Amino acid sequence: MDFLPDPFRSIAAFIVVLGVLIFVHELGHYLAARWRGVHVERFSIGFGRAIAAWSDRRGCEWRIGWIPLGGYVKMHGMEFAHDTPPEAGTFRAGESFHEKSVGDRAIVVFAGPAFNFLLAAILFAGIFATVGRPVGSTAIQTVVAGSAAERAGLVPGDRVLALDGERVTRFDQLQRHIQPRGGQPVEILVRRGETEVKVIATPAARPEDGRGMLGVTGGAPERERLDPFSAVAAGTWHMVVISGQTLAGVWKMISGQTGTEEIGGPLRIAQLSGEVAEMGILSLLSFIALLSINLALINLFPIPILDGGHLVFYAAEAIRGRPLTARAQEYAFRGGFALLVTLMILATWNDLTQLGVVRWVSGLLG
Repeated sequence: MDFLPDPFRSIAAFIVVLGVLIFVHELGHYLAARWRGVHVERFSIGFGRAIAAWSDRRGCEWRIGWIPLGGYVKMHGMEFAHDTPPEAGTFRAGESFHEKSVGDRAIVVFAGPAFNFLLAAILFAGIFATVGRPVGSTAIQTVVAGSAAERAGLVPGDRVLALDGERVTRFDQLQRHIQPRGGQPVEILVRRGETEVKVIATPAARPEDGRGMLGVTGGAPERERLDPFSAVAAGTWHMVVISGQTLAGVWKMISGQTGTEEIGGPLRIAQLSGEVAEMGILSLLSFIALLSINLALINLFPIPILDGGHLVFYAAEAIRGRPLTARAQEYAFRGGFALLVTLMILATWNDLTQLGVVRWVSGLLG
């Protein structure tokens, strides 16, 4: 996309990224519905008037809407919940969503987020199998003039193998070993070319806190290419780790440990999409994988309207032996809708602030 000007590159990258995520999510619902015997009436990517539409032999309409901010799968009978009678001649007995068991409905709803998790795992696995998995490196990139490292004879290109006899494989291990040893001699074993060299360095102690400083910086992480089976396992585990880190970040926001400035919406995603696309296909695929995990987790939050809210209703139905009343569900959906609107307003405000629009408008208003 380098041939496009910046605004158009961001828009094009945003449409590609969001289109992939939405298609995969809705494909999960679609395939699960087909598997559980539910007829799908419409598969739509985007909202609003269709710019392209066609029907398959099963009677499902596939369409692309002109507003690329979401999508949906319309399943037969979803509007016939509770005691609402279907129209004569249009109802397909046995293929209605609400005729299915609680378990079948939960499978159909959960499949959307599950496919987003699956997409992330597949993308990570593909990257690890082709480009390689990032692995820690202890290679020294730069040595600060006059530092403890320079006095000890360390030079750029040296690879640290051990500190005081303890093997190290990542640069952060080197940092953790050096920081509490300000003013203390440290034996450093490095590989220089084809030989191993031992040096003694005494990290300088920072005046403010006494932490040791060696005076080196690390290079870029190296990559290790994995075989297909190892790549699948590593990609899946990486998806799980990123999911856990994302949930931990959300919990910090909820508990007040961090602010809500990191909540972003479509504008920030569009901006980041353009920036990431400029960095190359590898960065773009990684970005799609990260967003896919976020989309899956957001949809699993127990908020009515979202997939997670529906799953909560189905869990209550399984426990009670009957669905929640129509009024209870209506109130829950209203509350969920209000919460989503609030979050969208907050995300848009953060986006506009991040892009400098709020500051610009404030300047105009004086």
